[in-house]
Amino acid sequence: MRYAVLGTGIVGRTLAGKLVELGHEVRLGARSKDNPAALEWAQQAGPRASAGTFADAAEFGERIIEAVGGHVALAALQAAGAAQLDGKVVIDTSNKLEQVDGGVRLAPLDDIGSVGAQLQREFPGARVVKTLNTLNFAVMTDPSRVPGEHQLFLSGDDAEAKEEVLGLLGEFGWPRERVVDLGGIETARAVELMMPLWLTLYGSVGHGDFNWQIRSAG
Repeated sequence: MRYAVLGTGIVGRTLAGKLVELGHEVRLGARSKDNPAALEWAQQAGPRASAGTFADAAEFGERIIEAVGGHVALAALQAAGAAQLDGKVVIDTSNKLEQVDGGVRLAPLDDIGSVGAQLQREFPGARVVKTLNTLNFAVMTDPSRVPGEHQLFLSGDDAEAKEEVLGLLGEFGWPRERVVDLGGIETARAVELMMPLWLTLYGSVGHGDFNWQIRSAG
């Protein structure tokens, strides 16, 4: 499978590296074709890895992972181009954060509802699925870092797209029964609103190797 990963930060490079390790072809997308982080990653990741602009990556990828900050997610997909997204699964991993003194916090979502819902509205031809935004980047592709039956969450309007994403998450080590399907893309707001608690826990625990565990009596 050919993947486009949009974003050269630690989340994008981690996901892209895991995909290459799993045998997929990956193009890491950035704002410019000469982005140093993207070029360095592609050189080190081997022959199945390449780098380019957001548009280059989106054209290349059969599936697209958006791994930029939520405050620039819309701009990244606009740069990728609606025609390059049409019909493709677009996995939104982002949270809309803003810098404050001493750290970050969740930015207001009232204007957009959620990043996931905003992207689906703006690109109706894309098949947007929200997941992987409620945990640390390292745990995304290595759930064994956290003991126990902890979970991921999934939101999206397209059932077949969610099924495809479940398959990818399985490759990352997440059993199907540990992925909670919350429903349509409007539920992405709920998981994005988990970020303030996650940030508070991170400050208390002192590291990112923790996750959510949901238990039900029924």
